[in-house]
Amino acid sequence: MEFNTENGRIWLENKDGKMTAEVVFPSEDENTVNITHTFVDDSLRGQGIAAKLMEAVSDKLRLDGKKAVLTCSYAKAWFPKHPQYKDVVK
Repeated sequence: MEFNTENGRIWLENKDGKMTAEVVFPSEDENTVNITHTFVDDSLRGQGIAAKLMEAVSDKLRLDGKKAVLTCSYAKAWFPKHPQYKDVVK
């Protein structure tokens, strides 16, 4: 599985080019993003895709030296269960 990445967004497409999962994290300032939304298509539910998106955004934040504010309900629930990523949460 290979995610696509652009500023403020990481997503997955199916073989037809349809977006099937994504995490959205717009910039709040030069050092902070806000994880606002996580989506996984019903066809992919139960496969851990949302968790993989959180790992991908966490890795990107570390690479970019940024921190995240969490307003997405999934992100708010996921990060406390994964203390190895607490360094990317503001």
